[in-house]
Amino acid sequence: MEPLRERQVYRDRVLTALYEATEGNRLLGVPGRTLRNDLRIPEEDLAAACTYLAGEGLITVDWEPGVTPAMASLTHQGIRRMEAEEERG
Repeated sequence: MEPLRERQVYRDRVLTALYEATEGNRLLGVPGRTLRNDLRIPEEDLAAACTYLAGEGLITVDWEPGVTPAMASLTHQGIRRMEAEEERG
């Protein structure tokens, strides 16, 4: 497992990518393969970041066989967090 700081960076990058790709629309999602390829995050670390963020109630994840999520979407709470960060900007 990666050091704590690197795991936190991965989580932040996933949240930011979801927010930007969906323009804050919780009805839209991003395929896990797209996140993995665009963010260049190792598959296991992407899975760990998505699992953590889902546990925090910030995203929802549909899983496919293997480690890469099939689809990830922001929750209402995740959108609120990203909007608050954008306002602090």
